[in-house]
Amino acid sequence: MSSELGAWLRRQREDRGWTRSELARQLIRAARAKGDTSVPGAGNISHNIYRWERGVVAPAERYRLYYCGAFGIPFGQFGTAPPPTGMVDPSPGPLAASAYGKTPPPDVGASAIRREVLMAAHEGSEHAERVERRGIGEATLEQFRADVTSLSVQYLTGDAFALFTEMRRVRNRILEALGRRQWPRDAAELYLLAGCLSALMAAAATNLGYPQAAEELTRAGWAYAAIIDHRPLMARLRLCAAYAAYWNGRPGRSADLATDGLEYLADGQNAAHLHLFAGLAAARRGDADRARRAIAAACDARDREHHDELLEIGGEFGFSRATQSYYAGFVLSEAGLDAAAGELEQATGLYAAGPGPGEQHSRRCQMLAHTDLAITRLRAGALDAAITALEPVLALPPGERTAVEGQRLSVVRAELAHPVYRGSPGARALDEQIADFTRADLGRLPAPEP
Repeated sequence: MSSELGAWLRRQREDRGWTRSELARQLIRAARAKGDTSVPGAGNISHNIYRWERGVVAPAERYRLYYCGAFGIPFGQFGTAPPPTGMVDPSPGPLAASAYGKTPPPDVGASAIRREVLMAAHEGSEHAERVERRGIGEATLEQFRADVTSLSVQYLTGDAFALFTEMRRVRNRILEALGRRQWPRDAAELYLLAGCLSALMAAAATNLGYPQAAEELTRAGWAYAAIIDHRPLMARLRLCAAYAAYWNGRPGRSADLATDGLEYLADGQNAAHLHLFAGLAAARRGDADRARRAIAAACDARDREHHDELLEIGGEFGFSRATQSYYAGFVLSEAGLDAAAGELEQATGLYAAGPGPGEQHSRRCQMLAHTDLAITRLRAGALDAAITALEPVLALPPGERTAVEGQRLSVVRAELAHPVYRGSPGARALDEQIADFTRADLGRLPAPEP
């Protein structure tokens, strides 16, 4: 029964001249017309459409309802409705024209016409049989999807170098699969997953202290994203490049990359992240007004509802409210504004309270929020409060200590060197703790290979 239904679904789609991607968009539109905003992105639905049409599994009842909405038929006709009116009858009729629309010459006999038509049909069948062979199995694709999702989530709290090596292993397996002949749908998904891994590896490379390698990884990821014209992935890769440029001492370049990323994604969590990175360079220049505008633009972008495949993967591809508050505090701190302390205190409070619905927290960003809070407190002369803020940071195991964290701790040490803290036993003890912490040099790690 599933195979018969699958054939019917495919015939209905093809009669309308729709690709699977277009049908996916129509189903999403029908779902939202019914008030259902929980359906996944077009890529996942396209994958389901393929399985439904192959008869692997039948669509659930709610998707049958959305099919009826997309096809414009009553629910009772699902699986039995005739082709839509106005469609060309595909049944064979009199042969009135040749391939170029001209009447066959009068000296061509019926047997010759029949031979040419049958030959063309056989050639098409043979070609279809060849291209129908998949270069990858469904189980392997599912495993790649699961691997990318798992790595994205693990990266929020795990050992950056250990995860980088695992990301590289999975990415290389995907690239090897892309070297074989693939169906277009399979190839598109593999390019998406390869691009996602490039983004994850770039983030890890920056945190390991190799921002130039990170930039190379984002360029590779950009090539994969461009092949499939995946704009949310393009925006994410611009964000990764902005992150690498900022921590490589090029805030102006970072702002340009973040601003360019907003051309590909204007709404939602990751657009908010891009706005905040775009504001960091202005903050470093002391442009307080522009820094505040960037924070406001980030709040507005987050308030505009947006869903895409990267958010469905989650983990590193999300942007929690706690992390947004941390970055807002970081922007304010870089601009030298008093409001930074309040924003950073809010961020550490949100982290302490745990993730909100649908959120996941980044331990790296949580520790950076504590570090920047300590910086603002030192600037206000509150040494004891700064020591308290840094306690969870200085307790981090070596595998969770990053080059970015080391850069921010160097700012803490610079603040401790100011005359106001000279002769303070507490300041000296904190400085020694930080020196011991940073002595576990990330430079001992081999440079990550793109």
